[in-house]
Amino acid sequence: MGFHEFSSPYDWSRIAAYKRTARAAFGGMIDLSVGSPVDPVPDSVRKALAVAANDPNAYGYPVTAGTADLRAAIAEWFSVTRNVDLQAIHADVVPTVGSKEGVALMASLLHCGEGDVVVQPKVSYPTYEIGTQLAGAQVLKVDDVADVASWRNVPGVKAVWVNSPCNPTGEVYSAERMADIVAAAREIGAVVLSDECYALMQWRGATNSADGDPLQSTPCALRSDVCAGSAEGVLVLYSLSKQSNMAGYRTAFIAGDESLIASMSAYRKQIGQIIPGPVQAAMAAGLRDLESVKVQHARYRERLGVLVSALRAYGYCTDMPDGALYVWVRAKSGDCWTDMEQLAKIGIIASPGEFYGAPECLRFSATASDEAIASAAERLAR
Repeated sequence: MGFHEFSSPYDWSRIAAYKRTARAAFGGMIDLSVGSPVDPVPDSVRKALAVAANDPNAYGYPVTAGTADLRAAIAEWFSVTRNVDLQAIHADVVPTVGSKEGVALMASLLHCGEGDVVVQPKVSYPTYEIGTQLAGAQVLKVDDVADVASWRNVPGVKAVWVNSPCNPTGEVYSAERMADIVAAAREIGAVVLSDECYALMQWRGATNSADGDPLQSTPCALRSDVCAGSAEGVLVLYSLSKQSNMAGYRTAFIAGDESLIASMSAYRKQIGQIIPGPVQAAMAAGLRDLESVKVQHARYRERLGVLVSALRAYGYCTDMPDGALYVWVRAKSGDCWTDMEQLAKIGIIASPGEFYGAPECLRFSATASDEAIASAAERLAR
């Protein structure tokens, strides 16, 4: 059988022509499309990588489930930043080679297939849909996953994707709404798949964490008041790509229902989906270095503020997002591609909303340097 066919508008080659126009603009191109970090990897991470370069977990085969130190670091991170005690709720963890492969393989590792339904937000990260298609299961898109009536009585629902903070919209779910999703999914025997990769990037009421204020986390699906004290039927995904600028390290993990994690770990071992040993050491360091995370949080908060103000000046109706690293706007023309063409003429590349299921919108990423954001703001304000 193997992987099934997939189809998606999510194809970055589609914006190549707009990039050519942008490069020809005065001052060149400013790329605010892809959410790829540009800031330095923390010193603590680089040091840990170097120190572990000749460890047994480097010259020998690495541990699929993560070294004891990495597993301890993940548990500490959950306790300190997410108010979650993994042991108390009988949760286990497994590292993944970046969050994207974790998302893309999720439906397959849950044995979803023909006749099974995976629910996801209508406006969302495209890999949710692609992963479901690869498994041969059916995608059900709903306006709001927290509206459990839109999917609870649909035959065949096996899993429900939640994304808070959301890429691309920045929406953040309250603990109460997440608890409703978990309860409804359990009623029908479905698994909640909670993508929380931007959990520490919350902006509503956030203060400057670089000044020593604590990081503010969004509600976690594994928090006791959300999951009713049990990880059963709940899986949470997290990545260090944004919090620690480790996108190229491919460091992420899945945490939750210990029986599901055990099964996934067994399959991952057989197909070699294992984080390299030295990278596991670097990952543990990144999880523990919360001071560096605070510095990065402050950078993104400042960039988002500048970008929001500039987009308003250009004529977009927008506010600071609740979370994540993007400004999501409705196209001035009503069509993302028309706006993409106009923006390219001043050298700015956004991400077309069609990629995320909303062709009437655009996404602007704050994962660009201070200089690039400032230059974009200047052009938008002309």
